[in-house]
Amino acid sequence: MSARRKISLEQGTAYISDIFRVFESSAPESTFDQLPRSVRAGAVRFLLEELAHRVPGNSVEVRVPPFGVTQCIEGPRHTRGTPPNVIEMSPYLWCALACGVRGWEESKTQLNASGVRANLQNVLPLFQGV
Repeated sequence: MSARRKISLEQGTAYISDIFRVFESSAPESTFDQLPRSVRAGAVRFLLEELAHRVPGNSVEVRVPPFGVTQCIEGPRHTRGTPPNVIEMSPYLWCALACGVRGWEESKTQLNASGVRANLQNVLPLFQGV
C-alpha cells in the first residue's frame, strides 16, 4: 500500500515548476533559500510523498529537516528507536537530487547516510525537466 498524498498532484507540480526555475538561475542554492518558506516546504514534502508512492516500504527513512520525513523501500521494518537505514540532507540537496539536477554519487559527501540500504541512487531522480 502506498503512502497517502497530502499535497495534490496539481499543487505539487506547481511547486516542482518553481524549483526547476531556481535550478536555471546563476546561483541556484541562494535562489532556493530566497523562495518563500511555503514553496520550499511544499516542494520538499511533495517530493517525499512521491518517493514514498514510487518505492513504498519501511526499511529506509529519508529526513529533510525542517520540512519532512518519509519511509520508503521494501525490506526489514524497524519497530523501535532510530531506524537502521537513515538518509538525511538539506532541503536544497533533496530537491536537486529528486529533480535530477544533482547525482547521488556526487552528492554523497553532502548528506548523511547510515545503514546498508541507505542509498537512493536507483530510485532518483523522481522528476526531470518539468
